[in-house]
Formats: sequence, structure tokens, C-alpha cells
Amino acid sequence: MRLEAAAPPAVLAAVRAPFEALAAEPLNTPITLPLSLFLDIAGEALRDRLFIVQEAGGEEACLRPDFTLGAMQAHLASGAASGRYRYEGLAFRLAPGGSTRAEQFLQIGLEAYETAEPAAADAAMAALAWGSSLAGGRQDLTLHLGDISLFGAFLGALDVPDPVAVRIKRAVSNPWRLRRELADATEGPTEEPDRRRRLTDLLAGLSEPDAVSILEDIWALAGVESVGGRSAGQIVHRLLVRAELEAAPRLTPDQSGMIARFLAIDDAPAAALEAVTRLAGARGSALATALKAWDLRLTALADHGVPPDRLRLSTAFGRSFAYYDGMVFEVRSAALGDDQPVAAGGRYDGLASRLGQPLATGAVGCMVRPGRAWREAAP
Repeated sequence: MRLEAAAPPAVLAAVRAPFEALAAEPLNTPITLPLSLFLDIAGEALRDRLFIVQEAGGEEACLRPDFTLGAMQAHLASGAASGRYRYEGLAFRLAPGGSTRAEQFLQIGLEAYETAEPAAADAAMAALAWGSSLAGGRQDLTLHLGDISLFGAFLGALDVPDPVAVRIKRAVSNPWRLRRELADATEGPTEEPDRRRRLTDLLAGLSEPDAVSILEDIWALAGVESVGGRSAGQIVHRLLVRAELEAAPRLTPDQSGMIARFLAIDDAPAAALEAVTRLAGARGSALATALKAWDLRLTALADHGVPPDRLRLSTAFGRSFAYYDGMVFEVRSAALGDDQPVAAGGRYDGLASRLGQPLATGAVGCMVRPGRAWREAAP
């Protein structure tokens, strides 16, 4: 396993200091998470980045790739109306690009479940990540911004069907997957393997519980056990989602073209937002709330001391963790490159609902990797 170089004690203390200055409850989350839970919440596309292990009972799990899901579970279990949690500990991922090399690295972070005005809270969290990253000594940093909710508002303005919009938004962080989803939504899904098609046809027209029961009966008769951490319920759910996509209306050429133009916008925030407004044209009223939030964020970021000339807004930027549904951000170093962010975070208000316990507050967080914030760290 590849261990990320440790920052010297003085650098680690400087990176940690902005988090310690906040009123937040210290938190440590389990080092392993059920694989099936993480895939359902974070997305199947993330499987290749997870370090999968086998628990004593035979269930598959993954070493924690970050702390957000564990922090949300801990907050929900506490029953508290609101909360702010600070953590520091090791996380584990497989290296990108299909590598089997595992990475172990230190994260310092904050997760906040509060009723503060969302745009102001977003800016404060991004500014925290920025300040902590700067404390490592790098002078080549840029704060990259994106917004899943702005993309969602744009899709809504185009009258994109909800099932299609959900899949496109979740794919925005993965260019290959996004191209596939857009092609499926425009031309229809590619033909499924015969076995999967026959299974989908078999379950068609049944309620989800009845479909799960039939699949479990088939497994029992054939002596088949669940593979890859996926239960019968999860497999049925994904088949039914796929069937729903097949039945959904297709994107029109105009919608597809407008989406492509939207996702090509990448500029300084003011210029990027102006380009979005021009592109929306007469549909712009549907984006008014999302655009106003950006005015508030940019003003707040400046008030927090983040230099405007270090900001970049890309409409196609998303996080690999598919539970983010609002503003997202990364602090990047020119020396390390775009694929090795120093810090990252964003808003994930909908995660609690996906865990079955809706929150009365927002949810936003960030993490910093001290090993990358240290100015002497090699790419």
C-alpha cells in the first residue's frame, strides 16, 4: 500500500489550526463501511476507487475512502437537531486510472449540519479549505468551483424528464460516464446482454417487493449467493431504474445541444455565470435562485479573504462521490495537477434522505490532505 508522505509536524499543526479554531465536536468514524451501502449512496462508478475487504462474517466492506458518510451516520444516530464535527484520520482509496495500487493518506475535515443560510455556509466551508491549504506553504493554489444544483436548474429549464436529469447529474463528475448517459438519453440505452434483458422482462410489471422475492427464490433454487456485495433488492432496484430510463422520453437535439454548450463553460466565476445567463436566454428565470446564490457566495468568499483571481467556475465540475447535490469545490495546486486536489468539499443536503432519515438542516463539509498541502510534497 502506498503511504502518502507525512507533512512535518509544524506544517501539520498549521494545516490543522483553522479547524481547531472552530467550535466543533471531535469525531472518529469506523474504518470500514458496508460495501453495498457505500455503492448505493456514492455510486457504482466509485467501485474502482474503493479498497474492498472481507469482514469476518463474509460480508464485503470497504476501507473508508472519506469521512462524510460515517459522519452523517453518526449525526443521525445522535438524534441531535444540528451538529458540527471535526475529524482527523486515515482514509484509503485505490489510485485512479484502473490501478490496483492502494493509497493511504491523512485527512483533516469538518462536516456541518446547521440551519445557516446555505450560500454563506458554502462560502465559509470553501474558505476554510482554502485557508488550511495555504497554511501548508503552497503559493500556486486555485479554488475550483462547480454547482450540481445549477446544472439541475438548467436541466429543469430545458424540461428534461426527471429520471433522465437525475442520471445525468450523478454522472457529471465522470466525463466517460456523462457521455454515455447523454448518449443513452438522446439515442436510447445500448442493447443489454440477453441474460439481463430476460431478467428485466421477467420482473416487469411486478412491484419492487414482489420482484425481490422472486429473485431471491430463483437464487435459492439455483444455490446462488449474492456476489459483489449486492443484495437482491439492490439488483432489482437497479434493473427497474434501467427500465424506467428506457421508457422515459428522449432528449431532443435542441436539449442535447444546449446541455453540451452548458457543460463547456469554464471561466472566472463572473464570466462563467454571465455565459450561463446568456445561454439560458428566455429560460433564465428558472435559474434566478441558483444564480442569486452565486452572487452571495462570491461576495462571502471575498469577505473571507479568498482572492477573486484564484477562483475558477466550471459547469462540468463535480465530485466523484455522487451524493453531492449543491456547490462543490476543490483546492488545486499547479505543481500537483488537477487530479491531485489539496482539499475538497461541497454540499450534500439530500444524503440523509437517501439514508432514510431526512434532516431539518443543510449538510456541507470539506477535507484537506496535509500531505499534499505541504509545499515540499512531490507529485
